[in-house]
Amino acid sequence: MGQRGGRADGVIGVAAVLVLVSLAAMAGAQEKTRPEEALQAPPPATPAEELVLPPLLVTAPAPVASSSEQLIPGKDFEVRPQGRPADVLRLIPGLIIAQHQGGGKAEQYLIRGFDADHGTDLALFIDGLPVNLRSHAHGQGYADLHFLIPETVEVVDVLKGPYFPEYGDFDTAGVVNFRTKDFVSENTLEIAGGSFNTQRYLALLSPTRDALKTFVAVEGYHNDGPFDHPSRYDRLNVFAKASATLAENMKLSLWASFSQANWRGSGQIPERAVREGLIDRFGSIDPSEGGQYTTRDNLNVDYLWRLTDNQRVTAHAYATYYELSLVNDFTFFLNHRDPLVGDEINQRDRRVLAGFDTQYEIKARPFGVGVTATVGFQYRVDTPNVVLASATERHQTGVSQDVDVVEQSSSPFVKVDIVPIDKVRLMAGVRADVFNFHGTQHVNTAEGNLTGNITREHLGEKANLILGPWSDTEFFANYGTGFHSNDARAVLADPKLTALPTAEGYEFGLKTRLLPRTELFATYWILNLQSELVFNGDAGTTEALGPTHRAGVEVGAKVRLLDWLTFTGDFTDTTDAEFVHPTLVEGDRQPGRAIPLAPIWTARWDLTARLPWGLASSLEMRYLGDRPADPARAQTARGYTLFNWTTRYRYKNLEAFLSIENLVDTEYREGQFFFVSRLPGEPAEGVPDIHFTPGAPRSFLGGLAIHF
Repeated sequence: MGQRGGRADGVIGVAAVLVLVSLAAMAGAQEKTRPEEALQAPPPATPAEELVLPPLLVTAPAPVASSSEQLIPGKDFEVRPQGRPADVLRLIPGLIIAQHQGGGKAEQYLIRGFDADHGTDLALFIDGLPVNLRSHAHGQGYADLHFLIPETVEVVDVLKGPYFPEYGDFDTAGVVNFRTKDFVSENTLEIAGGSFNTQRYLALLSPTRDALKTFVAVEGYHNDGPFDHPSRYDRLNVFAKASATLAENMKLSLWASFSQANWRGSGQIPERAVREGLIDRFGSIDPSEGGQYTTRDNLNVDYLWRLTDNQRVTAHAYATYYELSLVNDFTFFLNHRDPLVGDEINQRDRRVLAGFDTQYEIKARPFGVGVTATVGFQYRVDTPNVVLASATERHQTGVSQDVDVVEQSSSPFVKVDIVPIDKVRLMAGVRADVFNFHGTQHVNTAEGNLTGNITREHLGEKANLILGPWSDTEFFANYGTGFHSNDARAVLADPKLTALPTAEGYEFGLKTRLLPRTELFATYWILNLQSELVFNGDAGTTEALGPTHRAGVEVGAKVRLLDWLTFTGDFTDTTDAEFVHPTLVEGDRQPGRAIPLAPIWTARWDLTARLPWGLASSLEMRYLGDRPADPARAQTARGYTLFNWTTRYRYKNLEAFLSIENLVDTEYREGQFFFVSRLPGEPAEGVPDIHFTPGAPRSFLGGLAIHF
């Protein structure tokens, strides 16, 4: 394991070498055209050639199906801090992300009254490739986006609520699909550095841009964080894509990616330790926490065949190899009171993930009514080996669980899009999901037998009504049922557990451009979940604690104040996020009890200037309100308000940029949890307390880019 942990130690050096090799390759390609050849006049064009015009491509955004649906183009996140793919997600109204271990672990996602942990109730995709991992060692639906290079993203599709038949597992609060670029119009080499020894090296190259479009991106990243014990986060990402039009009606796209990283984390520190002066807010009780290693390699293939103007077939296949060895210490000395041992745990996950999906779409006009019908089928298999071990300073001291899981799902669906009369559109569909959980335990000291085979089914119905536009205003009503799967180990240990708990959602809203230069949206939504997953600090995982109810409001606006100045803002208010009846878990969940860490109020705005002489600048505000940290609402997870500023200036082929995050140096807590832990000398039963990861103080990142 020690050898594996060192795989990424030289990531920055490797990245720098790759960037230099890329630059040399491009220089070599340019040398093929000698200066004297470049000065020669081209041969005169023939009359026939003079009449040939380049093709003109006109595109329009697809019609939306809900008021909360968002399409975020790449230009909206160009003026953003560089190097963190999760920053793109912050543009989604009401989505808050938090990092609580050294930068390398998957973010914690907060959205629509959910503490979705690391992805349990938010489905993430990249060109249809699922990011969420089922039955993961550190939590159901674990979705680590750090293998994504932000500059490779062309557009982000956001669909909130379980209203769309194409999506199944983890689509309760919503779906985010990143769509990558086929090529870049100009090659780029970039270097950046800043606070906390942050370093970033980036190369974006498109060797071909014609019939065959190719795109290669290489990123090296290092960051030590503001912590007393540097996080030493190293990451290397490589992305390569090729796409081609095989015939007039056929397109094939293929990409592969490689990612590896390691880091150390300060963990979640108890509030009392800071209050009593045992450590400062950037200190650590166990500085050996973090990721010994993580790697993710992906292969993704897309095929489109337009049989006729009214028929098309799409096929998509993907495969992933993934590994993680994560070290956590949540409770310190609660379970093992020996100060030389402690409660450190090592969670390991190694898997192959693969799947495919295909769709057939046909458009027709029976009796003059516009109808688009889609039939699809999806298959996915995860094969994780999951290990939970005790550890001391990253050295394994025992194994409490070692399980091989094969988890498969087959999902047919049907969708119909009908326009019966002008300005009335109805989308409806049904989706069936059949899951098979197969487990083989090698070691298991917990309750339940994890060797077995269980099959469960879920049926989801979807309906969306769109009215308008009238006076540049559309109205929406949406209904749907979705689900998130529970961990296969929990299902095998307790076959009575609901394996695929249903989420039932309703939504009503509007989008309007009635006001000049202004886009507005407003949404009221309701979501009932059959089984809530809640974080368990002792085990470092989640557990199912019964049904919940949520409701809320989202409003947002985009205003073009001047030709060069744009304001974008949104506000969300979750009025209810509660358990709806008691469960049998220690009697601590009663009607009206709060869902811990569920966000109540969020807000965001940015003011972005894009001047014609090459300067672009953005000032951003992000707000998260106070929220309950425990079911009884006795403890509070403190909110915060942050300001960030980013500016970029380009002159010819040279571009400079500077970002200042936490502009007013707010002292805040990024990740927060309430649970019991024990420090040396404290009572044997431990002390319930808020545990938090501090947010970074004011920090700077600047750099230069060369475009060619």
